[in-house]
Amino acid sequence: MIQYQGKGVYGAIAIGKVSVFTKEDMTVKRTRIEDVEAEKARVCKAKEESIEQLGGIYEKALKEVGEDNAQIFEVHMMLLDDEDYNESVNTIIETQEVNAEYAVAVTSDNFSSMFAAMDDAYMQARAADIKDISNRLIANLQGRKNGGEGVSGKAVICAYDLAPSETVSLDKEKVLAFATAHGSSNSHTAILARNMNIPAIIGLGDEFLAAMENGREVVVDGYNGIVIADPDEETIAKYEKKIAEDEEKKHLLQELKGKENKTIDGKEISLYANISSVDNIVNALLNDAGGVGLFRSEFLYLEQDDYPTEEQQFLAYKKAVETMAGKKVIIRTLDIGADKKVDYFGLKPEDNPALGYRAIRICLTRPEIFKTQLRALFRASAFGNLGIMFPMIASEKELRQALAMCDEVKEELTQQGISYSDKVEIGIMIETPAAALISDRLAPLVDFFSVGTNDLTQYTLACDRQNSDIEPFVDTHHEAILRLIEMSAKNAHEHGAWIGICGELAADTELTETFLRMGIDELSVSASFVLKVRERIRSIDLSK
Repeated sequence: MIQYQGKGVYGAIAIGKVSVFTKEDMTVKRTRIEDVEAEKARVCKAKEESIEQLGGIYEKALKEVGEDNAQIFEVHMMLLDDEDYNESVNTIIETQEVNAEYAVAVTSDNFSSMFAAMDDAYMQARAADIKDISNRLIANLQGRKNGGEGVSGKAVICAYDLAPSETVSLDKEKVLAFATAHGSSNSHTAILARNMNIPAIIGLGDEFLAAMENGREVVVDGYNGIVIADPDEETIAKYEKKIAEDEEKKHLLQELKGKENKTIDGKEISLYANISSVDNIVNALLNDAGGVGLFRSEFLYLEQDDYPTEEQQFLAYKKAVETMAGKKVIIRTLDIGADKKVDYFGLKPEDNPALGYRAIRICLTRPEIFKTQLRALFRASAFGNLGIMFPMIASEKELRQALAMCDEVKEELTQQGISYSDKVEIGIMIETPAAALISDRLAPLVDFFSVGTNDLTQYTLACDRQNSDIEPFVDTHHEAILRLIEMSAKNAHEHGAWIGICGELAADTELTETFLRMGIDELSVSASFVLKVRERIRSIDLSK
């Protein structure tokens, strides 16, 4: 019995036989060619095949991991159409008179090295994407099936690492767990594994992979990040008991549907769901969410080739509030920029996009875009319980400008005889330390705060959460973060506003009691976490 230590990225247990995920040899030889145009045509054909394949993977990901996580494959399709990437491939073919496979391989090395050397973690992450799409192109040029070998039956998938497309392409029903020698807990693949509810461990090391062979029995403990090879009967019995306990817990969670989100001593809290599109509302309702605490409206823009019209947005927002049938739906205004790029916005490249031209900064400097969205939102408010939330607020001036635009829009609608609700709640995201520190100045201007803990964490700790190299320094429970949240809660309540949390920490049940004692009024989580958080709330006694 041998134990290997890695890092768990999804807490669950699996016992089964190993299937080593191996890839075909990607060796590319340089060959001199005579017909340059024919070689360029081969690239075009391989690119079309690749985009078609990625489209299929995107559709599969939509069903299995939701729209947020499927977006990576849209990014891959866009990268295949990138002008600079394609120009590089064609130029190498033309000037060196070489085969398409070699031109793609050289372009891949050049571009991925360039991205990897950048200071910005978002751009560094593009290096892996370039490698992934290039390998797919080469596989199609060589007429090979893109993907791994050795995966058969229901098994624990062991690999050096897995690309996002490989993770989603695997038959979920045949995967007991993922165990990889390398990888990052913030990688696309780790996020996909979590959303597929599959036990997963990364960073087990090369020694682990070298020891794995098809058919070897292992226990994957995603809670503690360990893989046990050749477990004895006692170990198997212990983990089988844990699996049974987990299944029982899932069953009990389902029994929580329809129950109140109330502590033992009677404190009630609102428990909502985060969604990215109207289609996600079904999951929110199925998991018994009390409302929508975060509707990410930017995906209406990411799905378009041009700015969505007022009418397109209005219909989407109207459908959301009507479907929720009186339950609150809080829609965050456009949060484009940073890691969400939209070509038709014409945004310039930035050295540090996370700190750059994004979210409310775009809206305030491009009022025609912002006012179109606000008109659609206020029009939709006449059909249900709608709230509006501004992201990335860092100053009182910004907030007053956004509120002034709301007043302008309402005045226009009134003059045009278009109805809207006069009960629309207006709030802001607390995701910059600046907003938390001046929350006493901001609270009198709004109805609510919603803490975006993902950005608040990285801005407070000066740690990009996408950068795996600094992962050991990212402490999501850091006292500074908790103090900023507590300060915001205190100031909100003193000025008659309520406060929620919609970032990942809202689903961290280790902090649920801490948040309740701070006075947090609402938690908004991914739909699949609603019942888990409800269970935690109902186990707390704040009187003690």
